[in-house]
Formats: sequence, C-alpha cells, structure tokens
Amino acid sequence: MANITRWDPFNELTSLQNRVNQLLNQSFSGFSNQRDTEQPLTFSNFAPPVDIYEDERNITVQAELPGIDEKDVDVRVENNVLTISGERRMENEQKQDNFHRIERSYGRFTRSFTLPNTVNPEQIQAHFENGVLKISVPKREEAKPRQIKIGVGKSQVQGIKHEKAA
Repeated sequence: MANITRWDPFNELTSLQNRVNQLLNQSFSGFSNQRDTEQPLTFSNFAPPVDIYEDERNITVQAELPGIDEKDVDVRVENNVLTISGERRMENEQKQDNFHRIERSYGRFTRSFTLPNTVNPEQIQAHFENGVLKISVPKREEAKPRQIKIGVGKSQVQGIKHEKAA
C-alpha cells in the first residue's frame, strides 16, 4: 500500500534557507563583528595532514606541506612538545563577478605533538623535500630494544630458599 503525502513547496524553500544559513555560519564563524576591516569571502583553518610512525631507533613525523616554501615553516621542541608552524600564502586569485573562488585552505597553521620521555630532543633532524617535511626524532640508547641472550644448560640464577617460621 502506498503512502500519500501532501507536497508543500514552502517546506523545500525553508530547507534550502536552512542549508544556506548553515553554510554561511560555518564559513564566517571565525570573523569578528568589525565592519571596517575587509575579510575574505571564505574562511577555513589549514591543518596539514601528518603521519607519525615509529621503529626501533626513531619516531618519524611526516607533514604534507604542498605549496609552502621551507622558509615559511618553523619546527621547534620545547618541554618535550614538537611544534610545526608556518603559513601557506595565497599566490593566485581567480576573480569572477566580485567573488573569489577559494577551494584550497590558506593561512597560518600550527600542529603540536607531545613526545615521549624516551626520545633525545638534542638530535632531532628535519628535512624538507617536494612539499613533505620529514622530522626524525631519535630515541635514547636506553630506550632502544636490546637482544638478551638465552643461556643453555644449568641456570646461573640462584633460587631463594623459603623458611617456615616456627
């Protein structure tokens, strides 16, 4: 059996209005209410994607920073917190009917990561190539895994004798 519903054309207009309001609220939520300053049409936070992986010697952080010059990137370590910051600047704008078409994210960014106590912050190295920042954080010698030999034959470990109290 089919359900019959009444079509309300104003319901679709209300839905469209709600969607546009939601879009505008998301796009302009970071702006202040100052009318004297000119703001860009869209606003978005830029946070470069990061991969973090670990092997027995290092913790490696790789950040994708396409279109960013290495002089616009800053890497710091303070109180065991690794901070990558910088800025992606807008170079080309496509203007059409007083609108800017901005699909990529631009602006300042900061990413911070807490490092474990097992790393050696004095020997951190950073390398920037083809838009990828690679940071190598070496582990301390005492934190690196070590092989323990297993002896064959009589045990060298002496057992502890338990005596009963009388």
